[in-house]
Amino acid sequence: MGFAHFWLSGFDQIRISFWAYLFVGLQNGALYAMIAVGYTLVYGVLGLINFAHGDVFMWGGFGAAFLTRGILGPSVATGWATVGLVFAGLIMGGLVSILVAVGVERVAYRPLRRRHAPKLAFLISAIGASYFLETLAGKEFGYGTNLFPAQVFPVGQTMFTVFNTPVRTLTIITVVAGAATLVVADRLVRATKLGRGIRAVAQDSETSSLMGVNIEKTITLTFIVGGALAGAAGFMYSLQSGIEWNSGVELGIYAFTAAVLGGIGNLRGAALGGMVIGLFGSFAVPFAFEGNTQWVEIYTFLILIGVLIFRPTGILGEKLGRTA
Repeated sequence: MGFAHFWLSGFDQIRISFWAYLFVGLQNGALYAMIAVGYTLVYGVLGLINFAHGDVFMWGGFGAAFLTRGILGPSVATGWATVGLVFAGLIMGGLVSILVAVGVERVAYRPLRRRHAPKLAFLISAIGASYFLETLAGKEFGYGTNLFPAQVFPVGQTMFTVFNTPVRTLTIITVVAGAATLVVADRLVRATKLGRGIRAVAQDSETSSLMGVNIEKTITLTFIVGGALAGAAGFMYSLQSGIEWNSGVELGIYAFTAAVLGGIGNLRGAALGGMVIGLFGSFAVPFAFEGNTQWVEIYTFLILIGVLIFRPTGILGEKLGRTA
């Protein structure tokens, strides 16, 4: 197949299945955005990248998976029970990830912060925390074991038609849940006392402390907000693809890329970056060379490199502390 014909066939596939690619892209983008917010909040407040955040997402997925399987057992959710379990899964995933995120902050960051350790020490500590969380999950839940609540959660497989395109109910739930949680997080940061504290610490922590802002409490609450979003994303992802001990690695990289693409330290930039990468990754599938979807990852990171060459601060590039 010639190069030109290869690309033309890709455009033909998009023309035929535009809505299918769009919905998949929105679903993945919502997941990336929910996780990316955690990266950008921590960076905005501490000026550090929490490389354990992908594993925070993974643990939330495990917590929600165990909850839904524990409640349902061998039975299948139907009717309003499905709606109730979706909310329960979102809450459980969020709570587990909050506990893990706060634990990472207390163990891997706070002692170093109190000792005024160099930035490199924080990076090494975060990587160590990440490996610990992955290894612990593999040891406790099994390497290669995939918990998949969709086996007893038919919402993951139910189809209905939108613009003559079959769409899974789970896709719509993920997009709606992602949009709702991102809006809540945005309003929390921009229109509440907690949000003002987060933005103040992000802009100038020393002055904020002198003005009466509790720095340690604000940092902890920042990890709580990021953890809650990551855990909710973990539950939605577990319904889509199951959850494994290393599920946080790939999703964490994509979410970190989304945060950088949108403008690291910018909450809305993280959400925008997540959607851009989700949609681009979906529409790039027809152009995967020889049908190998790993090429999509290459295309994605090439786009990231290109954006950062011409706009190093990302698409929006506005710091969290300077948002209105």
